[in-house]
Amino acid sequence: MKIKQTEFVISAVGPAQYPEEGLPEIALAGRSNVGKSSLINKMLLRRNLARTSQQPGKTQTLNYYRINGELFFVDFPGYGYARVSKSEREAWGKMIERYLRGRDPLKLVLQLVDLRHPPSADDVRMYEWLSHYEIPMTVVATKADKVSRSQWPKHMKVVRQSLGMPGHVPLVLFSSETGQGRDELWSIIMQSAGIPLNTPSEPPNIVQETEDNG
Repeated sequence: MKIKQTEFVISAVGPAQYPEEGLPEIALAGRSNVGKSSLINKMLLRRNLARTSQQPGKTQTLNYYRINGELFFVDFPGYGYARVSKSEREAWGKMIERYLRGRDPLKLVLQLVDLRHPPSADDVRMYEWLSHYEIPMTVVATKADKVSRSQWPKHMKVVRQSLGMPGHVPLVLFSSETGQGRDELWSIIMQSAGIPLNTPSEPPNIVQETEDNG
């Protein structure tokens, strides 16, 4: 996608504040510090449009970003931060569940996990929840530049096995530093949002998820 215009729209806490344009919405979910803000900035080619919270785990809003007047990115608050109280976690859960189960413009959830580490218990719960309610999703393994290329297939296998991902669920390697996976992810997003695809500027990801025979 050629990025022509991007803007932060609103930090919403409930349906009354959600935009009413009816544009397709792509939600981003993941643990605190998994790199959601960095991914948004890289996808939109903006340095500081999405800002990392100074208090991880404290943000309790859905942050909307309008792109080219064609779709929204909806950034969820990060989950799994140890200092968040039980009541705050419950409030987060209710807000997210209400959005995910009742938001008609939602077309896709990008669940971000850190490629360097096996998915956490919170990652597994989120994946299982999305799967249970049959919400379209793509898993994005961030920080790929922090893992040697030769180790990518091994780490991708761990992600798939830990989450119980069937083969038809996409798994995209992503790096906000190198741009790895950006074009592949845009292709998935545009198809999900019903936006016509342009000629791809990057060949498909050639990394193979091989079996570990050792």
